[in-house]
Amino acid sequence: MSFEVLALISAAALAGPLLASRRTWHLPVVLGELLAGILLGSTGVRALDPGDPTFTFLADIGFALVMFVAGTHVPIRDVRIRPALAKGMVRAVLVGVGATPAGFGIAQAFGTGHAALYAVLIASSSAALVLPLIDSLGLEGTPIVQTIAQVAVADIACIVALPLVIDPAQAPRAAAGAVAVAVATAVFYAVLRASDSRGWLHSLHQESKERGFALELRINLGVLFLLAALAVHSHVSIMLAGFALGLVIAAVGEPRRLAKQLFSITEGFFGPLFFVWLGASLNVRDLGADPSLILLGVALGFAAVLVHCLTRLVGVPLPLGALAAAQLGVPVAAAAIGAQSHLLGPGEPSALILGALVTIATTTVAGATAARRGFGTPR
Repeated sequence: MSFEVLALISAAALAGPLLASRRTWHLPVVLGELLAGILLGSTGVRALDPGDPTFTFLADIGFALVMFVAGTHVPIRDVRIRPALAKGMVRAVLVGVGATPAGFGIAQAFGTGHAALYAVLIASSSAALVLPLIDSLGLEGTPIVQTIAQVAVADIACIVALPLVIDPAQAPRAAAGAVAVAVATAVFYAVLRASDSRGWLHSLHQESKERGFALELRINLGVLFLLAALAVHSHVSIMLAGFALGLVIAAVGEPRRLAKQLFSITEGFFGPLFFVWLGASLNVRDLGADPSLILLGVALGFAAVLVHCLTRLVGVPLPLGALAAAQLGVPVAAAAIGAQSHLLGPGEPSALILGALVTIATTTVAGATAARRGFGTPR
C-alpha cells in the first residue's frame, strides 16, 4: 500500500456523504462507500487490491471500531428502555422464531447449506442504523421506545450468534472464544465501575481535558486492540470484541469527549476505509453471472422484512415492524468474514449485502410512513 492508494481510498470514501447528503432519502453513509469500493475493486476497474495485507489490516481496525461505536449506540442507560425491555424481548423472540423456518427454507431453495446463518441474518436488526433514523425523523412515544428495545436485543443476540453459525464445524471453538472475550470484557467493566465509584474516572477525564492528553481514547483503543487480539487468537470475529467493548462503555456512560474522538477517527478514516475495502472485496460480477444470487439477496431482504412484520400479531404497527428490519452490522460482518475466510460460496457475500440493501430501502420508506402516521414530527 502507498500514500497514493490511501489518497484514492479517502477520495472514494467521499461518495458516502455525497450520496447521503439528500436528507429526505435517509440513506446511510456506508452505502456510497460500499458502492465506491465496488467500482474501484474486484468488480470494477481493480484500482484497489483488497488482498493487500496493509489494506486488510487497516480494514480490520476499521471493522473493530465500527462495531465499537455501534455498541456505544445501544441505549443501555436510558431509563425509558428498561420498562420496554420485556415487550422488546417478546418481539425479538417472535422474530427469531419466524426467522428459523425462513432461513431453512431459503437455504433449501438455493442449496447453500447455510440455514442457520440465514436465520440469524433475517432475525437481525441494526441499532447503529435504526436509532439515528428514528432521531432524524423525530419519532417518539411508547411504541418507538419498545421498538428501540427490540432492535437493541436483536442486535446483541445476533452479533453473539453470528460467529457460532457462520462456521458450524468450529462452533465449539467459537463459543469458547466468545466466552473468553465476554469474560475479559466483564473484567474491564468491573474495573471501570470501581474506578468510577472512587472518582478516578472523573479525575482522569479532567486531567485529559485540561492537558489535551486524550487519555480516555488511548486507554479504550488499547483495550479494544487487546480484545481484538484475544478474539483473533481464540478464533472469533473481532466484531464481537468491538461490540462488547462498546456495550461496556454504553453501560458505564460514554463521555462526550470520548464520543467525539471516536466519531472522528472512525467516521473520518477507519470506518470508511473498512466499507471501501468490503466493497472492493465483493465481486458483484458473480451476481450477474449467476442470477440465482440476485434472487438469494432479494429473498433474504424481503424475508427479513416479512418476518419482522410478524410483530403485528402482538399489536405492533406495520411501519414499526418494518423499521426494525434494518440490517447493517451483521450482514456486513458475515460478508467480511466470508470474504476473508472463504466460508461462503462465490458471490454469496455480495448477495448478503444486497439483502441488507433491500432492508435499508424498506426501512427508509417505513420510517417516513411512521412519521406521517403521527409517531413524531419530522425535524
